[in-house]
Amino acid sequence: MTRPSHATPGPAQAGPVVSALTDYGHGIGAIDTAHIRPLLDASHLIVESGRGAFVDVGTSHALPHLLAALAARGLAPADVDWVFLTHIHLDHAGGTGALLERLPNARVVVHPRGVQHLVAPARLEAATREVYGAEEYARLFGPLVPVPASRIVSATDGFIAELAGRRFEFLHTPGHALHHCAILDHATGEVFTGDTFGVSYREFDVGGRAFVFPATTPTQFDPDQLHGSVERIAALGPPAVYLTHYGRVGEVGRLAQDLHGDIDAYVAIARRHGRADEPGMRSALFDYLSGRLDAHGYGGDAPRRHALLDLDIGINVAGLAAWCARAAG
Repeated sequence: MTRPSHATPGPAQAGPVVSALTDYGHGIGAIDTAHIRPLLDASHLIVESGRGAFVDVGTSHALPHLLAALAARGLAPADVDWVFLTHIHLDHAGGTGALLERLPNARVVVHPRGVQHLVAPARLEAATREVYGAEEYARLFGPLVPVPASRIVSATDGFIAELAGRRFEFLHTPGHALHHCAILDHATGEVFTGDTFGVSYREFDVGGRAFVFPATTPTQFDPDQLHGSVERIAALGPPAVYLTHYGRVGEVGRLAQDLHGDIDAYVAIARRHGRADEPGMRSALFDYLSGRLDAHGYGGDAPRRHALLDLDIGINVAGLAAWCARAAG
C-alpha cells in the first residue's frame, strides 16, 4: 500500500510499545503496527483457549508491537499457532519472516501465489529498494527475512485452519491482488478482509459511521474481480469486517454499496485521464473522495483531508495507471 512520502518526517515507527491495542471482544484485537502514522496499519490478534493467531503482521519494524501485544494478552510466543496472511504486500506481510523467528510453533497460511515471495524474498526486496531508494526502504519496511518452506501452508479457496477448534476459512478474493484471500471466522461470522474491502480510517468516522474507499494498489488491480470479491464478502452477511487499514467496521451492506460505486468512479476517472496524466488523476480522485466526505458529514478542512488521503491517492492512481496500461494491451 505504501509509497515514498517525503512529507513524513522521522522514522516510520514511532510511539511506545504497544502503540495501540484495541479489544473488539470474541478474542479479537487490533494492534497498531505504527507504520507511518497512528491508526493506519493493523495486525489483528486472535486468542482462543490460550492459543493465538495473527492476521497480517505489518513490516519487520512492527515486531516489538506484536510481541508486546502477545504479552498483554497473557500469551507467550510459543502459544501462537498461526500467522494468517491476506496477501504479501509489505505493509501486511513484510515482517513475517522476522516474526516467525520468534514464534517457534507458528505456521504461515497464504495463497499459493504468495509462497515463493515468502521463501525467497530477495528479488522482491531488491525491486522495492529500487523503487523507494535504500534509505527510504529501510525506514518504511526493514529487512525481509525468508520463511522456511516447511512452515508455510498453501491455502486455496475453502481451506480451513483451526485455532483450538475455532474454524477459519480462507476465501480467494482477487481484485486488489491476484493472491488475496479474506478469512471467515466461523465462530462470529465476521471476516478479515485485508485490502479487498477497502480502507477505512477511524479519523473519518462521523457519528459512529465509517467511511470506506477502495485500495487499487499496483500492479494487479482489476475492477471486475474487485466487484466480485466485495460482493462475495457482503453476501456472507457478516455483522462486521476487519480491515488492515483500519480495524473493525459494521454496516457491511452499506459499505459494500459505497465500494461498488467508488470502483466504478475510479475506473471512470482513470479512463478520462489515461495513464499518461497521473497528476490529473490524483487531483480528480481527491476531489471525488472529498465530495464523498462532504456527503458523509466529515468536517475536516482541505489540509487535513490531504494529510489523510494523499498517501492512498498516490498509490491508488499508480494502480489505476497500471490497469490502464494492461487494458490498452
